[in-house]
Amino acid sequence: MSDERRQKSIEVEGMGHGAPIPMGCRIGPVLMTSGIGGKDTKTGKTPEDADGQAKNAFENLKTLLANAGMGLGDIVKLTVYLTDDKYRTEINKYWEECWPDPHKRPARHALIMPLRGVLLQLEAFAIAKDA
Repeated sequence: MSDERRQKSIEVEGMGHGAPIPMGCRIGPVLMTSGIGGKDTKTGKTPEDADGQAKNAFENLKTLLANAGMGLGDIVKLTVYLTDDKYRTEINKYWEECWPDPHKRPARHALIMPLRGVLLQLEAFAIAKDA
């Protein structure tokens, strides 16, 4: 059996974790992302409020998808990590902007958990249309 490495790491300048972990990994048409936070990729700063973090996280998601040759329509499932359930309002605001048609939205699950230094993160599973 061959140990051929088929993974292609997907990176976005200014969006890294500060660890040796790629922001995403694509094999063929499948893309899995690491945790996508709300850091502003231009300034390197993370807003203190949930709305600013949610807005940036969704923008960062779009950028990561674009760097993988994909778009929002390729997402099959989005997992949302929140430090507090009260941040669902901010997530839903940008969720509905990204997917205004309720019949064309990916599956979604939200989990409440402690996160290091941020209020929320996104994690996506996507399949390119060239599948």
